[in-house]
Amino acid sequence: MTLNLQEMQCDGPVMWQTSFSDPATTIMEGIITFNTHLTFLLTSIIMFVGWWLFFTIYYYAEFKNMNNSKFVHSKELEIVWTSVPALILLLLSTPSFTLLYSMDEIAAPELTLKILGHQWYWSYEVSDFQTCLKGDTIKYTCYLMLLDGLPENKKGYFRLLETNRRVLLPTNSHLRLLVSAADVLHSWTIPSFGLKVDACPGRLNQLNLFIKRVGVFYGQCSEICGINHGFMPIVIHAFPTLEYHLYVMAKM
Repeated sequence: MTLNLQEMQCDGPVMWQTSFSDPATTIMEGIITFNTHLTFLLTSIIMFVGWWLFFTIYYYAEFKNMNNSKFVHSKELEIVWTSVPALILLLLSTPSFTLLYSMDEIAAPELTLKILGHQWYWSYEVSDFQTCLKGDTIKYTCYLMLLDGLPENKKGYFRLLETNRRVLLPTNSHLRLLVSAADVLHSWTIPSFGLKVDACPGRLNQLNLFIKRVGVFYGQCSEICGINHGFMPIVIHAFPTLEYHLYVMAKM
C-alpha cells in the first residue's frame, strides 16, 4: 500500500509548528480536547485576575482614597476565595481523571508488539496474530537511516526521523504494546498517538493502542540515554487491517 505525500506530511513535523500533531488515536484526541479546556480556563483566570488588579490599582490609589476602610474578618470573602478555587480544581480534575483512567482501559488485543530499546536503536517482535498459528512471530530491528540512504528525491522524508525499516501495524484493531530496554532507560514516544512510555531494563510496561486511520507516524526516544540519544527515531506505518493480515500471512 502506498500513501500520498499529503498524508505523510500531515503526520510528520512541520516547520515553525506550534500545535499538536494530527491525532490518530482516541487518546490523543482526548489530550487535545483537554488542552483546549485547560487553556480556556487559564485564559479566563488570567483575564479576571488582571482586570481586578488593574481596577484595584486605578480606582483605589492613595491620593484618591484618603479614608480607607479597615476590617480583619469577612465571612463572605472567605467563602468566595475558598469555593471559587475549589470549583476551578473540580473543573480541571474531572476531565483530567476521565482521560487518565481511559488510558488504562484494557481490551482483548488482536496482536502484541514487543518493543525493546537499545543503545541506540529499537528492536520489535510482533506476535499473537489471530490469522496465524500460535507462536508465530515477526522480528526486526530499526536503525536510523543516514542521509545517504534516503531516496534521491528526499521530498516527503525527514532527516533524522527515517529508519531502515518501518513498523507495520493495522488500523481499527486493538493492539497491546510491551515495552522494555536491554541496557539503559529509554522512552518510546509517538506524538500522533499520544503515547510516551518508559522502557526500563528488567521491567515490562504495557499499554493499549487503537489506531483510527492510515498514515505514517514519527516519534523518537524521549529519555536521555547516552551520546546518540537523538538518533533513535521511530516510524510507524499503519494501514487497513485486511491488508495487514494478508501481509502477515505472506511473511509466515
